[in-house]
Amino acid sequence: MKLSFLDPLYEQPGPWASVYLDTSQDIDDPERAIALRWRHLREDLVAGGAERETLDALADVLGADREVAGRHGQALFAARGRLVLVEELPEPPRRDVARFGPLPHALPLAVHHAPEIPYAAVALDHLTQEPEEVLVEVESGRWPMSRVVPGPAATHRVPAGDWPQQAPDIARHLEELAAGGDAEVIVVRAGAQAEWARGVLVGRLPRRVRDHLITVRSEATAQEMPPRPGPGRALLEEELGGLLADRPSTGDHRLLDRYRAQRAQRPEASDGLTAVAAALQQGRAEALLVTTPVSLSAPVWTGTEPHRISLSAEELRAFGEPTVRRETAEDALLWAAVGTGAELVVVPHDTLPLHDGVGVLLRS
Repeated sequence: MKLSFLDPLYEQPGPWASVYLDTSQDIDDPERAIALRWRHLREDLVAGGAERETLDALADVLGADREVAGRHGQALFAARGRLVLVEELPEPPRRDVARFGPLPHALPLAVHHAPEIPYAAVALDHLTQEPEEVLVEVESGRWPMSRVVPGPAATHRVPAGDWPQQAPDIARHLEELAAGGDAEVIVVRAGAQAEWARGVLVGRLPRRVRDHLITVRSEATAQEMPPRPGPGRALLEEELGGLLADRPSTGDHRLLDRYRAQRAQRPEASDGLTAVAAALQQGRAEALLVTTPVSLSAPVWTGTEPHRISLSAEELRAFGEPTVRRETAEDALLWAAVGTGAELVVVPHDTLPLHDGVGVLLRS
């Protein structure tokens, strides 16, 4: 996964206020709950030294995602009195967090983004009232963030008799998404009475696009309409969650295969904090690997540039680094990864155990 979405956090100096907050709407009086959570987090930021202007910038957008239904959260970053980045989270944070320090606390946000699988979702329903129609909904996105930040969407109502002539237009759109790298997976759900419409659409897709295709059937009966997504939620969110959970993107899959081959030959240069820090310091890291659940509380030392990172303050001073700062590994490693152009691969610990919870794929 590329990390360019984090660039705004490293284009200006801190100190940074980083906030992760549960802003779910599936409880009684969510605004009161959010206000109470913010009060506690604000106290933490004040204790850390955050100035009033920065706190006010955060407060202005806190809970602004109230139009998104269900469980979700917010990640907010501000520095020197200016709001820099706000993102909706597809899941609430495990616990509300507020930090104030030289570096943004951005790894939890990056983990929420992973694995960023580009997909297209298509819902087909046969409306039997007169005149009979095929209802077509198409939406693209990047999983899992699009659960609460859906991508481009379109809705079409096609006379049932015209569907065989109109289906090729939808098929061409899906083909373009797949060809452009915007749909590694295409999920098509048909309502109970729309199986025939799905067959027509799938029959119009080229074979190379069918390789990306997964079809699912709605559990709704012929007398029911399939469930509609809540406000701000992705089309076919439930189906996508079941199909894409713990699945790497195509790019991450290739990186993981290369990493396993590298580790088999050079384990000492691939696994653990020592190997990762050395690769980032030398600008040789193609990808930083992190296992979930993330546990990177060990200290590292950083200098004035992203690649100035070490497990030893003395080593950095020996390099002539004038300013040496102690940071948590998760904040420092991510800064170094973004600054040196490395990608991030997030993988469950059970799938790929890593010493210290981190690994590094070296540039070839």
